[in-house]
Amino acid sequence: MPASAKLKRELSVGEVAKRAGVAVSTLHFYETKGLIVASRSGGNQRRYPRDVLRRIAIIRVAQRAGIALADIHAALATLPNGRTPTLEDWRRLSNGWRDMLQQRIDSLTQLRDQLETCIGCGCLSMGDCPLRNPQDRLAAEAMGPVLLQRSETAPSGK
Repeated sequence: MPASAKLKRELSVGEVAKRAGVAVSTLHFYETKGLIVASRSGGNQRRYPRDVLRRIAIIRVAQRAGIALADIHAALATLPNGRTPTLEDWRRLSNGWRDMLQQRIDSLTQLRDQLETCIGCGCLSMGDCPLRNPQDRLAAEAMGPVLLQRSETAPSGK
């Protein structure tokens, strides 16, 4: 295939940034994290395959959902290189993140529901809550928010 045909199928860093709605520095960052891959032209300029646009879309949606870059990287590593991620790929990736997101939702819901009582007793093993911490007995167990830490490690009933 002639080099000119290959270049037309590939996008420059500026084209990818514009089409994906991200800064060029974001693309460089994603590349250093192994989330996307670029080749180099004869003039040492980055060139991206067109499927990088869908990969970036997946990265951005996952980041917006609060998925850590390491988890995004692990998920993208399951996709075959050189192939545009499909709808089925997205379903598989997003289903893999579903349980993690549900755990976060459950934890935040529990925190929200306990916030009023946590404020009442200080939730820091202080002796001013006779209902949740009589005689400051939690001080002997650990430092910090003992009840909160205990509830985070307890299995949810869901």
